[in-house]
Amino acid sequence: MNKIFPQGDDNGSAAAGTKALPGGEGCGPFCCSRQGACLSAFLLLLLVTLAALIALVTLLGLPPRTPGAQICVTLMNRTGFLCHDGKSCLPASRVCDGVRTCAQGEDEDEAMCRDMPRSLPSFLVARCGDPSSWIYSDQKCDGVNNCGDCSDELSPVTACPPCGPGWWRCPSTVFKYCGCIPRVLCQDHTQHCSDWSDEYSCPGP
Repeated sequence: MNKIFPQGDDNGSAAAGTKALPGGEGCGPFCCSRQGACLSAFLLLLLVTLAALIALVTLLGLPPRTPGAQICVTLMNRTGFLCHDGKSCLPASRVCDGVRTCAQGEDEDEAMCRDMPRSLPSFLVARCGDPSSWIYSDQKCDGVNNCGDCSDELSPVTACPPCGPGWWRCPSTVFKYCGCIPRVLCQDHTQHCSDWSDEYSCPGP
């Protein structure tokens, strides 16, 4: 007696003995029977991978990302350097002065202080009349001849406001000052102005 084996139909369906799974017609042995099951398995694998990465970063103890140099305004209304605590505002001239003032020491950061003034943030630097000379930005218009040629106090290089109430305007004979002298120097029996106005006109402090 001859055995008859069932043949696949003209559409190429599976031979007898191979059960087609619902939704998986024409699939191989590794095909998912349901799209939802495949998607869930993929998401689970993704979550496990992400959790493993987070655990690895935690174990390695990578330092948190710290913000870059940020500008602030000091209590004296001067340009300052904001510490990473977001509260402490240092005068610009306190940055890279050899003293760690910020709690985390970011004001003395090695990379920032390595090649001054090029390595400093631009908001901390002010140029003098001589382009090769520079001062800290909070030293501009402070009444003191920080540049050595008064370019940090007088036009055309710098536009500073008039002398404040604690100052007397005059052509100074003292190298330390430019167009103003402190009123405490008035009437001290010493010439500080080339026109002697500090002794004869200035009312004193």
